[in-house]
Amino acid sequence: MALIEVQNLTKSYKTFKRKEGLKGAFINLFRREYEFVQAVDNINFHVEQGEILGYIGPNGAGKSTTIKILTGILTPTDGKVTVNGLVPYKQRQQHVKNIGVVFGQRTQLWWDIAVIEAFTLLRDIYEVSKTDFQEQLKKFDEVLGIGPLLHIPVRKLSLGQRVRCDIAASLLHNPPVVFLDEPTIGLDVAVKSNIREFIKEMNASLGTTMILTTHDLSDIEYLCQRSLIIDQGKIIFDGDLQKAKDELARERKIQVDLYERVDIDGIREQLKIAKLEFTRRNDYSLTISFDKDEISAIDIIQKILDHLHPRDIKIEEPTIETVVKEIYQKKSF
Repeated sequence: MALIEVQNLTKSYKTFKRKEGLKGAFINLFRREYEFVQAVDNINFHVEQGEILGYIGPNGAGKSTTIKILTGILTPTDGKVTVNGLVPYKQRQQHVKNIGVVFGQRTQLWWDIAVIEAFTLLRDIYEVSKTDFQEQLKKFDEVLGIGPLLHIPVRKLSLGQRVRCDIAASLLHNPPVVFLDEPTIGLDVAVKSNIREFIKEMNASLGTTMILTTHDLSDIEYLCQRSLIIDQGKIIFDGDLQKAKDELARERKIQVDLYERVDIDGIREQLKIAKLEFTRRNDYSLTISFDKDEISAIDIIQKILDHLHPRDIKIEEPTIETVVKEIYQKKSF
């Protein structure tokens, strides 16, 4: 049985259609019009124990609504949800003891007290033994380097320092499930790399199940073998984005820097390979575009080495952003 089960989940909101202007405000006093908005529209998915699931989509797609239902903050309009055998919105007190949550732009730590004092409060709330508490702190310091931050008030931490402490706080009681909402937002490259490594390490060593929502697709690419893409309340993709890259983004590019000036017609005649597109980048550089399913990059590169005098050759792979854009355009895959 999966650790997280979502079946026919629907969440709709009743919203007031406000008329504009003074006349509209007067009309609203006596006659109001409402409409229903489907934030989540009959979605189904499951998450296995120990999995890191990427959950992505544009603003307003339904990501946050889904996460709030899974954490017990919201009650769905229809459908069934279980997390670790519990119904989040019905057994909320028991449920929250078994999850960790990180919101990249909000802290769960108390603003005016030192980090260690906040951790101690959380230790008591989650009933973590002193021995386990000390072992967790040691582990967090080794990977996240939070030792020097423990006696600093939370309000004096930088964004990167605060996020590291928030992630440690969410894992302090070793929960089986952790929800990570934009955990690397606004962080510099070095801090972002450390946090990614920590998330991967915790997943590997503890088997922690994680759901990651983010707009930074490099996080998804590095951490998640499986991703869900939601758009307008519906799931339009469920699978491995790396495999989707091979199937959807078939075009590859080879950038060639030459010692002599680029002669597109002459190069096309020398290589004698059909279905290649040549684009001049500058006087001494060109790009060759091709379909990877029709010809291999190795064959093209061998021809280049045989007939031209390249100074440098570089293969350009499509990005995950390109793949996601393609999925949005198709709306399903």
